[in-house]
Amino acid sequence: MIRCVLVDDNASFLLVATSVLQRDGLAVVGTAATIKDALEQVAESQPDVVLIDIMLGAESGFELARRIAETGTAASLILISTHAEADFADLIAATPAAGFVSKSELSAGAIRRLLR
Repeated sequence: MIRCVLVDDNASFLLVATSVLQRDGLAVVGTAATIKDALEQVAESQPDVVLIDIMLGAESGFELARRIAETGTAASLILISTHAEADFADLIAATPAAGFVSKSELSAGAIRRLLR
């Protein structure tokens, strides 16, 4: 079973996404709304994948992806957003992330495809 940490500053999205992903067979082993909390969750839970919202309120999901990668974790990073991938294509390409999934298409299947 794929273990994931979900990072988003929208509490209602965290609840819905956790429910959807768990129903699809993923284990959501942690959630976070800030860079600090996300770094702690990743260190504690050692997930297989970290789903990171590009826009974390006043913070940046791109910055979080970079910082997680610098820790040397084996977790794959996937960026998520309500914005279109094309809006951030250059920034996404410059990150250590495995890819991007639109929040409207977030599912275990989409995550598995990126992890292959």
